[in-house]
Amino acid sequence: MPDETVADETARRPIALITGGSRGIGAATARALAPDWDVVVTYRVAAGEAAAVVDGCRALGAAAWALPCDVADPDQVEPLFARVDELGTLGAVVNNAGVVPPPGRVADYDAARLDRLLAVNVRGAFLVAGAAVRRMATSAGGAGGVIVNLSSRAAVHGSPGEYVDYAASKAAVDALTTGLGGEVARDGIRVVGVRPGLIETDIHAPGRLERMGPALPMGRPGTAEEVAGAIAWLVSPAASYVTATSVDVGGGR
Repeated sequence: MPDETVADETARRPIALITGGSRGIGAATARALAPDWDVVVTYRVAAGEAAAVVDGCRALGAAAWALPCDVADPDQVEPLFARVDELGTLGAVVNNAGVVPPPGRVADYDAARLDRLLAVNVRGAFLVAGAAVRRMATSAGGAGGVIVNLSSRAAVHGSPGEYVDYAASKAAVDALTTGLGGEVARDGIRVVGVRPGLIETDIHAPGRLERMGPALPMGRPGTAEEVAGAIAWLVSPAASYVTATSVDVGGGR
């Protein structure tokens, strides 16, 4: 793995690990959890942005670290979790890292596009979830915990003419949430999904937010903070009977 950006300290509270936490929904989630959790955010290349997120979390009272990881690479995922083990007790994982390709039609996709998309969005989600279960499962001596998988409303409506491959990858994440949630419910682990709709982040093609936002039932795109609020509830004791299901944060679409 690349060099780490960390502070010389250990966690005081359970750790929430947020993959892809340097920007967008991941960064907003780190800030939303910081008042109640210590936080690890991962990044692939945006070390400076991740460090800024860590600084913001520390200002909110959390111990916080930024660690590099490409979740599609199994040789990086297990070392990431081993480093978290050194920092403290893992209590929640927000499986957020993902990629969005340029808009396009299925007939125009090539293998390279599909391979990278599925490697990050599907294989990465499974690798991260599996590493979390091995640590959290009460049958393996863990203390339980929560895994939140970031999906998309595209998994439901298919995103025709734009991102059918992305939609398919997120449908796989939905299946992971449902299946793994049932598999580990008696091991003290809740597995829940969040399906954001049209959210104000930089993943969108230019003009897409302005074109689609007014047509939504709520008349506007959502914010990363609104998605983070749902995630914060799902990892909290208030959601203790919620598992193997997903919450839509899509403004009615």
